[in-house]
Amino acid sequence: MCYLLIGNISALISDDCIEPLVNARLRVYLPDGSYPTGYPKRNIFNGPGQLSSADVAAKSDRLLAEATLDERGNFTLSWEQLHLFTEPLELDLCFDRMPEEQQVSGKGTERHYHLSTLVPHWKRSLQRYVAAFAYVIPAENWSQIRASYGTWVIAGAVRKIHPKEGQSQLRVEVYNAIGHRLLASARTDEKGRYQLRFGRRELTAGRLMLIRDYRLNTAPDVYFKVYRDNRLLWEEAAELATMPGRKSIASCSVININMQQRPVEKKSTGYVSGLLSSWAVVGRKSSLVSY
Repeated sequence: MCYLLIGNISALISDDCIEPLVNARLRVYLPDGSYPTGYPKRNIFNGPGQLSSADVAAKSDRLLAEATLDERGNFTLSWEQLHLFTEPLELDLCFDRMPEEQQVSGKGTERHYHLSTLVPHWKRSLQRYVAAFAYVIPAENWSQIRASYGTWVIAGAVRKIHPKEGQSQLRVEVYNAIGHRLLASARTDEKGRYQLRFGRRELTAGRLMLIRDYRLNTAPDVYFKVYRDNRLLWEEAAELATMPGRKSIASCSVININMQQRPVEKKSTGYVSGLLSSWAVVGRKSSLVSY
């Protein structure tokens, strides 16, 4: 007989936007014997708690199994039967770097977080016991973890005001107001949604971080551009980067781009020549609407 634990680990960017924890590692530990039967300690509703190096080393001999999450945050863990049917398991998560940094060579900064201590609901299937476990890191905790790695994710949607429909197949670009450097670009999906990710590498381009207002610029002030193919639909004024929600942007941010069509008068000589339509885009920080 063996045990099989399957599931998914993801993180919230906002209440309506989630990202998988690509290539993070999930560890399962044997119980240490300090938990009363039926009353395992849990950390599900408080967000993951960071572990010190001493904490990780102290329970290294209790490590039962480890697996790497795939591109969707899914995992599969298995181990031989060790009288665990009613005993609690400790589940920890380990990061070397953030998902978008996985292509970077070399080892990153390793950090461990305790997710939960629980007794899975095991079901017998042929010659094994099977259970499932899913965990979604709250947005405020995920923002703190991302900030510790110097990375940012911006999620949102590009929409028209009338009608309120998502604008697909557009390219959204985000720029740092200091130096007007392109930080990231992404295409909108069929509902107009996008996600932009970047880190300190894009922010500094290998140079020392710029100093602004006598402080170290650890978070950028951002503005946006929107393209269809290679045609610029709209270019936001860089001055908008000083607005709340754009200035020193949070590690997990939600910014919706609402496009509305407005008439522009054409100068005429004694007669009405009609109206030309032009696009204007208003960028603002808000919660994502339900899709």
